[in-house]
Amino acid sequence: MASNYQTFKQLHHSDRLLVLPNAWDAYSASLLEKHPFPAVATSSAAVAQALGYADGENMPFTDYLFVVGRIADSIQVPLSVDIEMGYGSSAAAIAENIRRLTDLGVVGINIEDSVFVGSRRVLKDASSFARMLDEVRNLLWSKELFINVRCDTYILNVDGRREETRRRLPLYESAGADGIFLPCIAEEEDILDAMGHTRLPLNVMYIPGLAGVDELQRLGVRRLSLGPAVFSEAYRQVGVFTNQLFTNKKTTV
Repeated sequence: MASNYQTFKQLHHSDRLLVLPNAWDAYSASLLEKHPFPAVATSSAAVAQALGYADGENMPFTDYLFVVGRIADSIQVPLSVDIEMGYGSSAAAIAENIRRLTDLGVVGINIEDSVFVGSRRVLKDASSFARMLDEVRNLLWSKELFINVRCDTYILNVDGRREETRRRLPLYESAGADGIFLPCIAEEEDILDAMGHTRLPLNVMYIPGLAGVDELQRLGVRRLSLGPAVFSEAYRQVGVFTNQLFTNKKTTV
C-alpha cells in the first residue's frame, strides 16, 4: 500500500490535474477531505488570519505547529503545509522546522523564494536561495517530503518576470525541488514558457481570470492550489448571512 508521501507525489505526475484545497483548521480540512479531495494543504495566510495575525511569518511557528497537528490528526489524505519563507534564518533552522512538520505526518511543503525587507517583499538572490534549498534537502535526505518551491516572480510582478522565471526554475530544479509553484501566473503564453524551462510539475494558484480546470489540464499544469480562496469565501458568507438577517431578507445560506 502506497504511503501518503508516495500518493502525494504520484498525484503530481498523473494525467489528471491535482486540485489542492487549502484549509485553515481541523474542521475545514475534514470538510475538504469529505468533498472529496485527494489531498489537503494549508494556507499560511488563512491560518494566520484565523488566529488574528497578518500573513508573512507574523504567526508564531508554535501556533502554526499546533494547528497543523490538529489538521493532521483530523484527516487521512496527504497533507502539505505552506511554510512561507521557512521560519528560519539558516538552512539548519529551516530544516529543523520542516522536520517538526514531518513528525506530525506532513508529506509536502511550500517554501518561498522571496523575503520581507521592512514592509516590502522582494525576491531573494536566486543562487543563494538555490544553495539554501540544496542544503535543506541534504539535511532532510532521510525524509519522504515533496518540496514545492514558490517562485514569486509573478505574484510580485517583477520587471522581466518571464525571463527571471526562466533563470530561476532550472536552479531550483537542480537544487532538489520536486515542484514549482508560480502564484498569480495566468496567461497561457507565460504558463507554457515556464513549463518549457523545467521538467518539474507546475503548480498555479486560483485567481479570477485564470483558465478553467480542463484548460489548465490541457496546457499540462499539474496542480491547481486554491490558496486562501475557500477561506475568503467562507468568511464572505458571514457578511452575506448577517446582512440577510438584519435586513429581514429570506436567507439562502
